[in-house]
Amino acid sequence: MIDLKTFQMNMMLLLSGICGTIAFFVAITKTISKRRKSALLSMELSAMFLLIADRFAYAYRGNTEKIGFLITRVSNFFVYFLTLLILWTFNNYLKDLYEEYEHGKPLPKRLKVIDGLLIFGEAMLVVSQFTGFYYTFDENNCYQRGGGFILCYAIPVLIYILQLTVIVRSFKSLHRNMWYALLLFSVMPLIASVLQLFFYGLSLINITLVGMIMLLYIFSLLDANKAIERAKNLEITLLRDEQEYFRTIFVQTAEALASAIDAKDKYTHGHSRRVAEYSVKIARLAGLDSKACDDVYFAALLHDTGKIGIPDTIINKERRLTDEEFAEIKKHPIIGKQILSSISRSPFLGIGANYHHERYDGKGYPEGLKGEEIPDIARIIAVADAYDAMTS
Repeated sequence: MIDLKTFQMNMMLLLSGICGTIAFFVAITKTISKRRKSALLSMELSAMFLLIADRFAYAYRGNTEKIGFLITRVSNFFVYFLTLLILWTFNNYLKDLYEEYEHGKPLPKRLKVIDGLLIFGEAMLVVSQFTGFYYTFDENNCYQRGGGFILCYAIPVLIYILQLTVIVRSFKSLHRNMWYALLLFSVMPLIASVLQLFFYGLSLINITLVGMIMLLYIFSLLDANKAIERAKNLEITLLRDEQEYFRTIFVQTAEALASAIDAKDKYTHGHSRRVAEYSVKIARLAGLDSKACDDVYFAALLHDTGKIGIPDTIINKERRLTDEEFAEIKKHPIIGKQILSSISRSPFLGIGANYHHERYDGKGYPEGLKGEEIPDIARIIAVADAYDAMTS
């Protein structure tokens, strides 16, 4: 049966391997900000080496050989050192989150106080190596708590509490999942610190801290994915708004041009708009889709654009047109095509203008097309144009 020490050492080995793997994925991810990525990477690597150092400390406890004396002292030093380093990187992580979600507000002074406490904690750790203030080793090379060991617990606990107050105050700013992850990161090690005082010999704080670091990475990814999703949705919304904006401009421009064309002919006021409305109704009855119906509408709205090039005296002549004058009138489809063909992304406009006077029997103009030689859009406009001429 595996004893507690063996189980704990195996757990440390497993968790250190997981931390190393996560560190690799953090290094290659591109969905997290550079500063937050650096903090996560430092935390994962520090957690990995923390567990390795803690495992060596357990493995060589009681080993009275020279190598045992060296490894226990080095590994215990790094256990304390890396614990504070993790807290420092987590503090940087909090700073980055605060700057992002609090929109330019000054950093809480508590986070700066934490930096000072961490420097003090590292300095005291170095002093302890020469004074035995935090811990010592007996003649059997076994770790023993020193007279000031409570301080080495008090500093991280105070840091956790200060960080916890910052996290709690940021409840409304942070996303819920991220807030819960940060809360657990601060609360669970606090609980483990209390239990550690009573369960001597177990690495409750270190194992709990590493577990929370892994959890923090998972929630950081979830938060980053949500940020990407929000950015994508915003981009789609902006694109739709932009498309609607340009569509509105196009519609208003087309309607203004149609009104200007109709204004040339005192007998056909509102003719272009009516033809457009009749044409789109015919298109819908013919089973055309929404996009095709829109094309029909705008082509019909601008079908008489070529009349811009016809003299007003001919367009508004009350008596019968001469053959020469009618020949001029018959030029307006060609003129309309020439004008509208410059709108290269809407070729249907030129097609509607050029062929709306063609007839199914081939007696229309300007090209004398017949039957299915005439484009569908022009046939629809021709019917609507004839209907409006007979009813208005």
